[in-house]
Amino acid sequence: MKYFPLLLLVLLGCRETPRVDYEAQKSASFPTAAIAGPHPLATQTGLEILRRGGNAIDAAVAMQLTMAVVFPRAGNIGGGGFLVYRPAQGEPVTLDYREIAPAAAGRDMYLDSLGDVTDGLSTRGHLAVGVPGTVAGIVAMHERFGSLPWAELVQPAIDFARDGYRLSESEIGRLKRYHADFAEFNESTPFSDSSMVAGTQVQQPDLAATLTRIQAEGHAGFYEGETADLIVAEMESGGGLITREDLRNYEAKWKAPITKDYRDYRLISMPPSSSGGIALAQMVEMVEPYPLDDYGFQSVRSVQVIAEAMRRAYADRAEYLGDADFYPVPVDSLLSDDYLKARMSDFRWDSAGTSDNIAAGQVAMKENFETTHISIVDSLGNAVSITTTLNGNFGSKVMVDGGGFFLNNEMDDFSAKPGVPNMFGLVGKEANAIQPGKRMLSSMTPTIVEKDGNLFMVLGAPGGSTIITAVLQTFLNVAEYGMTLPEAVDAPRFHHQWLPDEILYEKDALGGGVLDSLQELGYTFREVNSMAVIKAVQVLPDGSLQAAADPRNPDDDVEGY
Repeated sequence: MKYFPLLLLVLLGCRETPRVDYEAQKSASFPTAAIAGPHPLATQTGLEILRRGGNAIDAAVAMQLTMAVVFPRAGNIGGGGFLVYRPAQGEPVTLDYREIAPAAAGRDMYLDSLGDVTDGLSTRGHLAVGVPGTVAGIVAMHERFGSLPWAELVQPAIDFARDGYRLSESEIGRLKRYHADFAEFNESTPFSDSSMVAGTQVQQPDLAATLTRIQAEGHAGFYEGETADLIVAEMESGGGLITREDLRNYEAKWKAPITKDYRDYRLISMPPSSSGGIALAQMVEMVEPYPLDDYGFQSVRSVQVIAEAMRRAYADRAEYLGDADFYPVPVDSLLSDDYLKARMSDFRWDSAGTSDNIAAGQVAMKENFETTHISIVDSLGNAVSITTTLNGNFGSKVMVDGGGFFLNNEMDDFSAKPGVPNMFGLVGKEANAIQPGKRMLSSMTPTIVEKDGNLFMVLGAPGGSTIITAVLQTFLNVAEYGMTLPEAVDAPRFHHQWLPDEILYEKDALGGGVLDSLQELGYTFREVNSMAVIKAVQVLPDGSLQAAADPRNPDDDVEGY
């Protein structure tokens, strides 16, 4: 295990900052086990658990709890997530521990007296918070598949919270960007000191106490007792809706995965309340008839086919996808061969397709894409793909007073009003309307890929609405264009989500006249700095493991042995 001190300089004369005791490794191959994660301290924790004889689930449990400490903008116990698990022996399963709407929530709760969406009400502050699912999910996956004792897996997070860790330069920048938000909704947080620089050590005693209660009592240590009291008190102080009954009633749910064959591959992904699995499955089947490898990576023809498949999948997402416990999602119909063949029947090479009227026009993304993802393959061949989130950076910006953790702003992922986009520009309809106890729709796409029946790849990403298309392109980069995994992860990307009717692209994408040629066909483009941040592990032909962490995030890291 590496543990390199990194000396960072800041522009404060010639002053040196304290050492930051970690450094991210972006890609490596390992003979036995591999992890790709969002933060070096988390991946190191996962590696230590694997070395002690823990399995992939054990490592994932310890990593998620550690991320709640060292990756506060997105790692969390105040949010929710999804697990896709492929055991070495047995059938793949998924676990939905997405947040839910409180019992007092209503479909028009973010509308003003004129029926218009009140800006910021679903994204900032106490009313934006859904009932957290992370702790319930972590406990559930350990109870069913874990091997090491629970207390042993929680301890590293407690140690980091109690003893402290040093902030990286990239994390300092994000913290300072949100100091005004922290001050608006909190008396203080451990991250509110404006004098913090890279290398500053942060201790979080309130969070250590919360984690200690979770260690001692498991599910009840968060959803009942002192922690629940602290959450409810925080809600009452700021006009939030979550009650003790909401917390007591929360349950994570085991579900069958969404699966789809693509040539010699089988993709295994997340069902609703994630939209990722269905949209990914639709897109791979819509592009399968086309010889993408002959067209070439990001050629005019490849981009046109893939963008049109994206457009159609996201249109279906807006119309049909939501929490299947509350809305009859037509999964079989959406994934049927005949339906998907018909979806591409109006595709034309000589002109761009068109989306319906764009009520919101040019929708700007209001926040960075802040979610976390973990990909793990252990020495036994068990594979874990987990994506969790607070939604925006630091979620609602509300930290539970006395609890030490930020709460999500996931209520924004509901359709506050049909046809009105959320912070990621995504439009939804009745399927994703707000209802008490309902899970809001997500774009998280934790995915596992088999080839010829054997484990081939584990991948996923943060990135809001761009997650699904990043997972698609990373898979195609390897399966169709023959890239190595690090090349596939690093390659520039593009994205179409139906509305607004434009293709987002990263700076180095669509070169060599491709963008100009597509514009001549009628496509509209908008350049963005970056999109989703992939973390992936691939099983190589010799049985070794290639891990790749995305250069788009400086803290993404790989470990293994």
